[in-house]
Amino acid sequence: MPSPIAPPGAQDAPDTNLNTEAQRLSGALMRVNHVGEVCAQALYTAQAATTTNPALRQHFLHAAQEETEHLAWTRQRLDELGARPSLLNPLWYAGAFGLGLLAGRLGDKVSLGFVIETERQVAAHLHSHLTRLPVQDHASRAIVQQMQDDELVHAEQAEQAGGIPLPEPVKGLMRAAAKVMTTTAHHI
Repeated sequence: MPSPIAPPGAQDAPDTNLNTEAQRLSGALMRVNHVGEVCAQALYTAQAATTTNPALRQHFLHAAQEETEHLAWTRQRLDELGARPSLLNPLWYAGAFGLGLLAGRLGDKVSLGFVIETERQVAAHLHSHLTRLPVQDHASRAIVQQMQDDELVHAEQAEQAGGIPLPEPVKGLMRAAAKVMTTTAHHI
């Protein structure tokens, strides 16, 4: 049974014996999700550092705290699956921090727009993981579902705070960068 740091659905998930292939797939998908949470920490930290608006800084720091829970959940699940985090986590963090600084320097509305698009893309990515995770891996599925719900709330909050839509070419670049990260993190 997972420890209490997992979300409620994962705590209550029945203990399931996964075969080697299912365990390997779940581990790889949770490694990718863990990398996403490493990046979320970097993004929100950089965006909090660049805004001059104290309320927005608190918003970013609060979101980073929620993402810290996701980071702990995914790391815990990696350990339970006998999988390891990405060996490239320092690189992912540095790259995401740089993107967060850039978004923040472009102004609060753009920075919030970056949050909106990032969280929507992450939610779509998490939805795809729900379709790929073994059906018997109840704990991983509960974690991913809760993360997806939380990411959509972050996007909505950023929109309500005044975020503006990003141009389509920027959204496309974000999708391409995410594809490189997720494909690499699946293995490394």
